[in-house]
Amino acid sequence: MAAIMVATVNPLVAAGISGAAAAGFPSAATLLGQASSAVVWGRVTHSRGWRSGLTAGLLLGGLGLALAAYGVLHASMPTFLVGLFFAGTAFSVVTLSRFAAGEIVPTQLRARSISFVVLGGTLGAVFGPILVTPIARWSTSTFGSELAGPYIGASLLLLLGAGVILGGLRPDPRQISGDGQPESAAAGQVGIRLATVFGRPSVRLGTLSMVVGQLVMVMLMVITSLHMRDHGHVLGGIVAVISAHTVGMFAFSAVSGRLADRWGRVPVILAGSATLLAAAVFAPISSRLMPLSVSLFLLGFGWNLCFVGGSALFSDGVLPVERGRAQGVNDLLVNGASAVGSLAGGLIFAVAGFLTIALLGAALALVPLMLALRLRVPAATSPAVHRL
Repeated sequence: MAAIMVATVNPLVAAGISGAAAAGFPSAATLLGQASSAVVWGRVTHSRGWRSGLTAGLLLGGLGLALAAYGVLHASMPTFLVGLFFAGTAFSVVTLSRFAAGEIVPTQLRARSISFVVLGGTLGAVFGPILVTPIARWSTSTFGSELAGPYIGASLLLLLGAGVILGGLRPDPRQISGDGQPESAAAGQVGIRLATVFGRPSVRLGTLSMVVGQLVMVMLMVITSLHMRDHGHVLGGIVAVISAHTVGMFAFSAVSGRLADRWGRVPVILAGSATLLAAAVFAPISSRLMPLSVSLFLLGFGWNLCFVGGSALFSDGVLPVERGRAQGVNDLLVNGASAVGSLAGGLIFAVAGFLTIALLGAALALVPLMLALRLRVPAATSPAVHRL
């Protein structure tokens, strides 16, 4: 919910402070925070447990978003971006938590379990954008700035989440999975195996599908608000489109998880890549509210299929002793690639426009689709097979 609230207004804040070319800076700062902390959180959650890691991450993110709100109120781009960087570290460990769900169930239920965690984002998809307008009104009357409100509200949400995790996540998933050994106890084995872990077909395709899905989704999503504003849409219309997008991202997670367990991970990744391709092709055709809502919904749904299917396929190919570092490295690649895409998106939009970004997204969506067709990785191959 916090992530969606700030993502809705991030481009507007950046453009208001530093111009249209800076529209991608906030998302880039957030994603850089996610990428740079992913490996650290992988180690922390492996050695200290998911409860400690999630609580610490959410507290840090809450403070970061409070700093971002201060930056908005004082029109300070450096302060704003530093705050979003720390918020990104919170989003990083929360995103990693999907693997916790996959660790505590049999392989044949893994995608469904991961999808339930992603499904939790449905509340954010529905209520996050809805809260933007009333919080913006309150912020206008209190601070004289409508755009500071979402950051204040998001900060409070993360602090609330930290309390819920600290008090409610018991027992720790590491204890349930039986993988609660300290990171140092297996450091040597992990170092050796990580040299080849990303060369396994399932890990390679799973990671690539998540990287491309995140990259295409972020590149189009972060610039849509600015694109709509340039075509005369008010904040309410922008919120409606972003809401449709986030519903596509999260609301059908249970369906994608069941499909990945029943039909296989690769068919779901193929469907996700094709959906991303369709969304990128249709997004620039019309600037009206309904076509943009449909395109952004498809963009979110395609991301969901790639993310859930890719996460399950990745988990299928990783051994328990490799999980902490491998999961961190995977999310480092995912968030690092999307950070670059977000930053480039604002610059490309300023120079070449929305159509160019959409065509680039369509071309990128072809990459996992073609690799999945070429490799034809089995739907659920055990790590033991990959080692042979």
